[in-house]
Amino acid sequence: MWVLLRGAYPLRILLPLRGVWMGRRGLPRSLVPGSSRRRYRKEALPALEIPVLPLTTTEIRQYLRAHGIPFQDGYSCLRAPSPFVGSSEPKDQTSAATSFSLFIDKTTGRFLCMTSLAEGSWEDFQASVEGRGDGAREGALLTEAPEAKDIEEIRRIWDRAIPLWELPDPEEAQLARMMFGLTKVTDETLRHFSVRYLRPARSLVFPWFSPRDLGLRGLKLLGAEGQGDGVHYVETTIPRPGAYHNLFGLPLISRRDVEVVLTSRELDSLALNQSTGLPTLALPRGTICLPPALLPYLEQFRRIVFWLGDDLRSWEAAKLFARKLNPKRCSLVRPGDQQPRPLEAMNQGLNLSRILRTALPAWHKSIVSFQQLREEVLGEISNVEQAAGVPWSRFPDLNRLLKGHRKGELTVFTGPTGSGKTTFISEYALDLCTQGVNTLWGSFEISNVRLARVMLTQFAMGRLEEQLDKYEEWADRFEDLPLYFMTFHGQQSIRSVIDTMQHAVYVYDVCHVVIDNLQFMMGHEQLSTDRIAAQDYIVGAFRKFATDNNCHVTLVIHPRKEDDDKELQTASIFGSAKASQEADNVLILQDRKLVTGPGKRYLQVSKNRFDGDVGVFPLEFNKNSLTFSIPPKSKARLKKIKDDNGLVVKKPSSGKKGAMPQNSETYSGQGPNPYHSETSKPS
Repeated sequence: MWVLLRGAYPLRILLPLRGVWMGRRGLPRSLVPGSSRRRYRKEALPALEIPVLPLTTTEIRQYLRAHGIPFQDGYSCLRAPSPFVGSSEPKDQTSAATSFSLFIDKTTGRFLCMTSLAEGSWEDFQASVEGRGDGAREGALLTEAPEAKDIEEIRRIWDRAIPLWELPDPEEAQLARMMFGLTKVTDETLRHFSVRYLRPARSLVFPWFSPRDLGLRGLKLLGAEGQGDGVHYVETTIPRPGAYHNLFGLPLISRRDVEVVLTSRELDSLALNQSTGLPTLALPRGTICLPPALLPYLEQFRRIVFWLGDDLRSWEAAKLFARKLNPKRCSLVRPGDQQPRPLEAMNQGLNLSRILRTALPAWHKSIVSFQQLREEVLGEISNVEQAAGVPWSRFPDLNRLLKGHRKGELTVFTGPTGSGKTTFISEYALDLCTQGVNTLWGSFEISNVRLARVMLTQFAMGRLEEQLDKYEEWADRFEDLPLYFMTFHGQQSIRSVIDTMQHAVYVYDVCHVVIDNLQFMMGHEQLSTDRIAAQDYIVGAFRKFATDNNCHVTLVIHPRKEDDDKELQTASIFGSAKASQEADNVLILQDRKLVTGPGKRYLQVSKNRFDGDVGVFPLEFNKNSLTFSIPPKSKARLKKIKDDNGLVVKKPSSGKKGAMPQNSETYSGQGPNPYHSETSKPS
């Protein structure tokens, strides 16, 4: 049975506003009930349980027919009469069509009853139908209500927040409108959406009303910070992001509405609704994730338009979300100079209705012409940095070579036994996860507890054993990361692993999967006794998964046995050449064994399909924080030159001729790296 996990959001607020200390969830201490320290939870680590067999839509339909349950086929869900609303259901099929309040997800089998808000897994639904289950029909599966401390906090904040037009100081009201770009948004629009303003935190307050009884279930606070010439918005949700499943504006939707515009921000929904009069909804976590629990609320719409933002990341997220909602009914507003996000478009005086009419269909045939692709090509050319992917913040030299982390690619990572492959790749993935890249970890060599301990140490940049009083604070922040773990350990079949990855992409919008390592899946494959053929099959499966799901896969592969005095090369990867051929990127953790001293460690990028840049840069291991990232003071200045063989070599841009610098520099080419420095070896 699948277990519903708490999602995560990479933002956390610890900001001093007007000299007021910002405590739990970024709120002033006076608004926080009780202690700001959260209670210890035994199951703070997300994990994915593996189903015995993956569920298919055909199996769901067959089960419903076998038990005489009528159903209707929807876009992403099946609709059926709900067993949780009593026995007063209509008998004839015509009138029953209007009472089909149970929605069953075609991909996962999870259900939601719109009338009673009961929800659960496919196994829970089967138990209720077959009469085996503890109180299922009595409502034991009702959607979990907010915790008592959350209810108290929600009510306290909501009561203290007031409408903008009721602020006693007109200058304060005007300043608040300018901070959030609401100078053209009318009071009537704010009243229509029940938006309030919290003066102590200088934040807008967006409510989450229950679709059943319009009771207040949660809040989102939006704070604004100046950042250069622009404004940076910081979000805080109550309850926590994983339980915040609010489609802002849902109570205002009529059952007769057949078209809706989805935005990534509540501010954009306000602007769109005021300018066009169309129904608008804001996703709870922006471009980070579209929880499948929200899909039933979108079934009534025949056309859904995504207008998520003005960058390539928003465009990629829109295409991913459209796949969940059935691309045939979805349209996408392409980012561009004349098509910014809705609030900016309204402030610039653009015609938002005209922009919506230019939305492109998300679905097209398998063969396309350049005419259909030319705008996407222009978007990548005009936004080179965004097209390069998400940059690493801890590894600037890796950005200079790979340029960034891109979806849909396959990265093969290798290194000698005991060189610190798992330690490095955990920081490599953690770096991206802290920037909002939803990550799924599959660690088959070490347990999830040990891996999480290493990553928490890297996240805190220091060991917590000697400062246990800070554990709760760092654990809270670490828990908010969009990070999930498979529960596999030891040898596993590739089919089970791929099914789990597929589930994570659908449910949690995972866009980076780390597999450590490939050798633990080869024992289960019965293709032949040839281990090379088995490995080629597994590599091909991961390559296909990355391409089909637009998800980056990082695959750790052990190298062949090499002499200690020889460096690893691309050909050193265990198996045939298929792994290096299928990979978009090949990373090698080199660990030079010296006779009189510790090993010198550096990372080699030996393949880069994005733009061809390859090279080597040193890594300095910090045993206290278990990190490989180079301190800011040691950042290298790089310069590309060509040697006598025409190879591109990155050497220091300053220093005496022929002298080797003491600081870390980057070397590109063959042979040992002359610039790496001595470091300690990770345990």
